[in-house]
Amino acid sequence: MSSLLELQDVVFGYPSRPIVLDGVSLTLDEGERIALTGANGAGKSTILQLAVGLLRPHFGRVVAFGDERTSEADFQEVRRRMGLVFQDPDDQLFCPTVLEDVAFGPLNLGIPPDEARAVVDRTLETLALAHLRDRVTHQLSGGEKRLVSLATVLAMEPEVLLLDEPSNGLDEATTLRLVEILSGLPQAVIVVSHDAHFRRRIALREHRLVDGRLIDHVPRCPNAAPPEDRAAAE
Repeated sequence: MSSLLELQDVVFGYPSRPIVLDGVSLTLDEGERIALTGANGAGKSTILQLAVGLLRPHFGRVVAFGDERTSEADFQEVRRRMGLVFQDPDDQLFCPTVLEDVAFGPLNLGIPPDEARAVVDRTLETLALAHLRDRVTHQLSGGEKRLVSLATVLAMEPEVLLLDEPSNGLDEATTLRLVEILSGLPQAVIVVSHDAHFRRRIALREHRLVDGRLIDHVPRCPNAAPPEDRAAAE
């Protein structure tokens, strides 16, 4: 079985700035949960944006779901199967209400309005966010916005979740709730986070970006084990 995502010797830099990624290779297989860490500006968010074609590498290959992706048409398919939750929820939420924000993706896929509303209700119920359904999005708290941002992506039923600093700015209770939600999801995950404790509860393995390259690092926390493995250990 081919990997869900492969970055092969990717090189990327922003205009008038030094190279950010200098030969990065990364593989994500079905069911895997990977964390990316590193200094600010190291290129962690850049990797996620390259994966869904919001940025294109100068050199190297992006292979998603078994096929090399080079054109916008290629990445349109990738974006239907790979959901990116942005670091800033305000970059993700742009409709007047939570209902409209979460329904936007399914409607864009051509799902009829009645079915899209059913998807919204099911997604919000799964995340225990049903009480926010008719709320005005810009009036939500920061933590609520982050969870609704996740809902907008999950409503698309992606095979892969890309999460950019999902716990940033959350209080402890909301962070624990996010960990519980993510731990129960079936998707393969790449999470970018500066929070070591959060990473170790979500990811099975870590990569650290240093000088444009990924260095393997294995989380030491046993909480990173899948739920079924933890149950067996108990």
